[in-house]
Amino acid sequence: MKKFILLIVSFLVGIGLFVWIAKTVGWQEIKNSFLVFTGRDGLVIFVLTLLIMLIGNWKWQEILKGEGIRISFFSLFRPFLAGFSVMFLAPILLWGGEIFRSYILKRNNDVPWTKGLTSVIVDRILEWTANLVVILFGVLIFLLMIGFPPMNLAIIFGGVFLFFTLGISFFYLRTFRRKSMAKIAFRLFGLKNIKDNNVVLQTEKEMFDFFRLKNKTFWTSFILSFFRAGVMYIRTGLLIFFLGKSIGALPVLSILGFTYLAVMIPIPTALGSHEAIQTFTFDSLGLGISTATVFTMILRGAELIIALAGVVVIFRYGILIIKDNFFNKIDKIADKDNAEI
Repeated sequence: MKKFILLIVSFLVGIGLFVWIAKTVGWQEIKNSFLVFTGRDGLVIFVLTLLIMLIGNWKWQEILKGEGIRISFFSLFRPFLAGFSVMFLAPILLWGGEIFRSYILKRNNDVPWTKGLTSVIVDRILEWTANLVVILFGVLIFLLMIGFPPMNLAIIFGGVFLFFTLGISFFYLRTFRRKSMAKIAFRLFGLKNIKDNNVVLQTEKEMFDFFRLKNKTFWTSFILSFFRAGVMYIRTGLLIFFLGKSIGALPVLSILGFTYLAVMIPIPTALGSHEAIQTFTFDSLGLGISTATVFTMILRGAELIIALAGVVVIFRYGILIIKDNFFNKIDKIADKDNAEI
């Protein structure tokens, strides 16, 4: 119930930010900017967005191969879409998409929970790593070109960046030294007598095995994370070009970095938060604040189409989950009746 309330609150905050920015820019100005964007250009952006998803799925497949699990690319793409949909539409449900992906692997492919959870956690960690590197260089370029943003934006987005950077740094520091983070969490919650065969500890051990500098799969997945970021960079630059604006290669990296930063705030579809930061960025770079709003809306639209496809997958598997639980209960009742007879 608390998570549902947080989801609604974050969504309302996002709507409020979006409406405020739209009124500031002007709806007519936004409409005029949208008219520049043709159907063919929109198709290019959608294809690039789909390619970004396919690369993400490829990375996940490589991670699973490193664990000795081989699943066909397109069989894996369905749970990948479902996980993306949860992450995109309900980011407040932390790790919700990853857990759902692990469940589907367990149900459809009989992948052990530890290996399934390891694969999705590793996938997310590598993605965050690539994103933070892009954010770091993007922000540095922006500061050298423009200067510091307003204090309120600097506090909000700077705090988010610092939080994730410290978290990732702590993770790598502990993981490469093979020192448990799970045991620290257990002690904080007063759980001291945890057995070594616990799912969390087993998953952590699998992660220790993956994050080794001599592990070829680690480097392959790491490179794919940056390859995916590279396609997003191309998509960003092309979209700005399609909107009739001229910009250098380095400022495009700044805009992509701020996109990543906005997505890290747990608001559904980054509604409002993305507009807020890109309005300032585009205005500072002389691209126009109305262009910023159109830019974010087009990216959101392309990703929303894919997220809705993921919702279909979630609905399909949701029906199967309900069906499985229903028949399991029927079997238990039948077994109980037979035992009484």
